[in-house]
Amino acid sequence: MLDQIHLLAAVTVLGVLEQAYFFLQVIYARRAFGISPPKISGPPEFERIFRAQVNSSEYFPIFLALLWQAGLFFHQGLAAALGLLYLYARYCYFMGYRASSSERLAPIYFSTGVLWILIAASALGIFHFFLSHYMGLNVLQLLTA
Repeated sequence: MLDQIHLLAAVTVLGVLEQAYFFLQVIYARRAFGISPPKISGPPEFERIFRAQVNSSEYFPIFLALLWQAGLFFHQGLAAALGLLYLYARYCYFMGYRASSSERLAPIYFSTGVLWILIAASALGIFHFFLSHYMGLNVLQLLTA
């Protein structure tokens, strides 16, 4: 069983580490700009870092659910590769947003595209599972016959 999920687990750990890095960046920015919790407003530089972290945190559960569904029901390797692309795009998003709000746009569009591909892979994998498990239809065998 573990050989079927090890790539997904590795990408999950990398994602958690990335989230921790983003959290730490907010802590460092709070110290640098003298903004104590629970305040969330301050100079634009702080607000961009804070928003980048919050936005990334909001999407993280969606990413994890899709990563694991696509990996379990479609293909572990493809899902893990897409997961790495997503994490890289989120890192670029964070760094771009940190520099300027306009520099976040290309990475956010790219990461959203990766999420849509994970949604499609998940849906196809689950649909194939239902067809084969409940109706006895193996679409892959029908396509290759």
